[in-house]
Amino acid sequence: MLLKRDDVNPDKPDNIGRTPLSGAAYNGQEGVVEILLGRNDVNPDEPDNDGRTPLWGAAYCGHMGVVKILLGRGDVSPSKSNNRDQAPLACAAWRGHEGVVKMLLGLEGVNPDKPDINGQTPLRRAAWRGHEGVVKILLDRDSVSTNKADARGETPLSGASCRGHIGVVKMLLERDGVNPNEPDNRGRTPLWWAARNDHEEVVKVLLGRDDVNPDKPDNDGRTPLCRSAMNGHEGVVRVLLERDGVNPDEPDNGGRTPLRWAACNGHEGVVKILLGRGNVDPNKPSDKGRTPLYCAACHGHEGVVKMLLGRGDVNPNKPDNQGETPLLRAAHSGHTEVVKILLGRDDVSPDKPDIHGQTPLACAAWAGHAGVVEMLLGLDGVNLDKPDNYGQTPVRYAATLGHEGVVKVLLRLGRVNPDRSDNKGETPLRVLLAVDRREW
Repeated sequence: MLLKRDDVNPDKPDNIGRTPLSGAAYNGQEGVVEILLGRNDVNPDEPDNDGRTPLWGAAYCGHMGVVKILLGRGDVSPSKSNNRDQAPLACAAWRGHEGVVKMLLGLEGVNPDKPDINGQTPLRRAAWRGHEGVVKILLDRDSVSTNKADARGETPLSGASCRGHIGVVKMLLERDGVNPNEPDNRGRTPLWWAARNDHEEVVKVLLGRDDVNPDKPDNDGRTPLCRSAMNGHEGVVRVLLERDGVNPDEPDNGGRTPLRWAACNGHEGVVKILLGRGNVDPNKPSDKGRTPLYCAACHGHEGVVKMLLGRGDVNPNKPDNQGETPLLRAAHSGHTEVVKILLGRDDVSPDKPDIHGQTPLACAAWAGHAGVVEMLLGLDGVNLDKPDNYGQTPVRYAATLGHEGVVKVLLRLGRVNPDRSDNKGETPLRVLLAVDRREW
């Protein structure tokens, strides 16, 4: 009815540049598409503001009937890309529309290996989404590169491994020209991706090949084992450790071992697995001197702390490069239970300072952790009024930072001098003048 009127524009676009034909193509309305194409004043290849033509929209949505109608015309380009250089084939592959993919590949001028603006080919996109049928169709074409990397250096195998699409992984590994060790721009191999994302079955498939390097690090020096330990993937860790050539104690570029990462992130199961091996050093420090125990204590992972201290070869007092011990870090972070565990050992020094002369008590006072302060005050050998290298005492830090509760606790015992000057001649009393001392 509307098209019979002379004052109706059948090709007028909306605010995003979509014409009535484009809208009908997106919705799969074959009858409307045919009616509109029967007009001489409708452009069958008109792109919207993002460069998407009616064919592009129909291919993206998998409307085979509309695709067939549009391709039946001689004035529709089957390869016309959107503004991201994605052709109709790429979009149909991304969405897993096998019928549309076959239809487009049957046309001359359609490049089955055309990359988009990000360097992703139809195969790369289909592999990433796990569309096995589309992957098979594309792999059967001699003109499709099975190992072509995108702008990030990721191949179809990398994408499938990253997402855990084991069927696609197997399909790709059967093809000549696929490099199972191909790293991306950051040095991450297909195995690295599978290990990182806990795709245990993909890891097993990749490790079943003799030409896969099970210990290849990324650009940060992190191996597949390191990444799986970091993320707490116990099953993948076990699988990797069964493989010859995997170093369970290999540090990354910062000197951080798989055990250190697992301890830092509180992955008790992985820590237990790694500690069960005789070739893992539980005291191995990072480049900053931080041991697994230090990291577990710093982040308050009580179970890991207990596990590490349960070994006879873990040094509970080992400081990092700044002289900070596990106890000092736990006190500074306010991890009361970890502090309690560490103080329960006879070989832990409760008053050991760092290179700045700051003790666990000073750090707890600075951070305002009254519970930790109370715990430390009850120990022999803890100097309540010990100044650091700058002459500042625990009460000075607590007063300066407004931790009134900590100040009260320290002054209550009467072994703190509020008039003690630091290296600049300033005393805690000056800070405390604004507070009603009668409460203390």
